[in-house]
Amino acid sequence: MEVEKLQTGRSSLGEGPVGSPVCQSAAKMLAVLCVLLLSLYNPVCGVFQKLYCTISESCECDFKPNIRDLEWDLYKNLYGQHLAQDIVSEEVARFLQNKSPDRPLVLSFHGSSGTGKTLVSSMLGNHLYGSAMSSPYVHQFVPTLHFPLPQRVDEYREELKSWVQGNLTECARSVFIFDEMEKMPSGLIDVLEPFLGPSHVVFRTNYRKAIYIFISTTGEEVINRLALENRQAGRDREEIKLADLQEAVAQTAYNNDTSGFFQSSVIQQKLVTRFVPFLPLSRRHVERCVLSQLCQQGSCGRTDVVDAVGGDMIYTPVQGQYFSTTGCKAVPAKINFFL
Repeated sequence: MEVEKLQTGRSSLGEGPVGSPVCQSAAKMLAVLCVLLLSLYNPVCGVFQKLYCTISESCECDFKPNIRDLEWDLYKNLYGQHLAQDIVSEEVARFLQNKSPDRPLVLSFHGSSGTGKTLVSSMLGNHLYGSAMSSPYVHQFVPTLHFPLPQRVDEYREELKSWVQGNLTECARSVFIFDEMEKMPSGLIDVLEPFLGPSHVVFRTNYRKAIYIFISTTGEEVINRLALENRQAGRDREEIKLADLQEAVAQTAYNNDTSGFFQSSVIQQKLVTRFVPFLPLSRRHVERCVLSQLCQQGSCGRTDVVDAVGGDMIYTPVQGQYFSTTGCKAVPAKINFFL
């Protein structure tokens, strides 16, 4: 997925050969014909819908959610994150099963670097759209790229509002991913408040079917402390419940002056569906990351590399060395070194 350029919407039929006026007219005529036939014979409409989608890159044609595959991906390829696995699979399934949701799905991922937050956001895009993360309806924002100057926050607010509104007008099923929220200028994200609430229609557009993902390291201290206390007490990490962390993470994001959610009305108005904690990873989780990547390269049998990478990581605290300080983030580079 390419990182987005701020603009006021886009036309998916306006690029490439299929974007010619003749093709656009034909696509529109087919769409109208499909609607007319729907009242007469549903199978016929299905045929025309398929035909329409062969010449169109519309949101409806690209939106192909596969919840079963998403759940399988989460439980097979995300390591040590039972909370994230359960919350994401349950919330996404519940949201998509509701044909008329009363508000968008808003998930905020929190935890240390390398614990799987970005991986899960990619899984969502991969299993919601036919063109996966390359879909024009999956949008990503990076503060250091899109909003680098705090003194221009008012300008950024107008640009972001216009850009989100334009893209939602084109596709109600859009996915918006806001990475590195700890670097987001304070006050910027509040411009999204009208889009995140239960409004049925804003500016003649239904905004309730969109999905918003916020990714941040804010709250990692709270999460890691609880994981450490749990480990030192001899309990399994699976005994950690969402209730143990949900409110603490929310309050940390709200009160931390380096957080993009600092004093945010988005949190005040309770517009975040779930704060999703990502726990720190132990050596066995890191080694599972190593083995997975080795298998993708056709080197499943290199247990020597698995041991070498696992042993080369830095673990914390000094007494116990329970958790990797970088999660799985450094795994690819270390695999290349030891291969």
